[in-house]
Amino acid sequence: MPQLKMPENYLKSNPKIAIIGGSGLEDPKFFKKIKEVNIKTPFGYPSSPITIADFHGKKVAFLSRHGKKHQFPPHKVPQRANIWALKKLGVERIIGVGAVGSLKREFKPGDIVTSDQFIDFTKKRDYTFYDKETVHITSADPFCPELARLLYQAGKKLNISIHQNGTYICIEGPRFSTKAESKFFRNFADIVGMTLIPEVNLARELEICYSSLASVTDWDVWKTGREVSWERILNTMKTNMVKLREILKQSILKIPSQRVCPCRNILKDAK
Repeated sequence: MPQLKMPENYLKSNPKIAIIGGSGLEDPKFFKKIKEVNIKTPFGYPSSPITIADFHGKKVAFLSRHGKKHQFPPHKVPQRANIWALKKLGVERIIGVGAVGSLKREFKPGDIVTSDQFIDFTKKRDYTFYDKETVHITSADPFCPELARLLYQAGKKLNISIHQNGTYICIEGPRFSTKAESKFFRNFADIVGMTLIPEVNLARELEICYSSLASVTDWDVWKTGREVSWERILNTMKTNMVKLREILKQSILKIPSQRVCPCRNILKDAK
């Protein structure tokens, strides 16, 4: 077992489920806010204070990945502070919500994806908590199968166009891809985004279940005549927000209290 000292619980009544996403999800009509906490970690403060809310009887933590004012670009998000702070709250499961571009014709703008694999194409991020010891986390199947299944089943029940499997290639950003890069990525992945890494890696290092709930907003730049733009991404994301909220509502209420997935013991043979 690695020697890194895990964070101690910050609250007596801990939220076991967390959502990391944009401010569009933090709606008082969606979450009944209980309190807001700002937790200092060995890696500084998280990108935003964490909102603890009542969600139909379940306590849920919400963290704005890019900050309340969207002040952190993808390559500057304080990911280690974010995940450490959630662990300190007692969080056991994280749902990471974000926007992605499509690299395949079957993944259309407006669709939702629960990825099963990723490719890391980032360059200069803080990828691990273990800088002073050697710890090898298995990443063959990087996402929590139990959590991903619940999200996918919720989407299917709601008749939402949702993909159960999809490879997410994470790029450094904040710029969008060139056409040459986009065509290259199409050989290996289904969707492209900037926020998954190292969020999923860090969650695994603290034995937190993690699943990605990705909103397809555009065709990236491989498809002729459909140039990617921030305006187009925002417009599609607004439309998809209703779908994301419904999937979260349906799935969170079905998350069991006890975990039986392998995520909870991922550090057992990591060293």
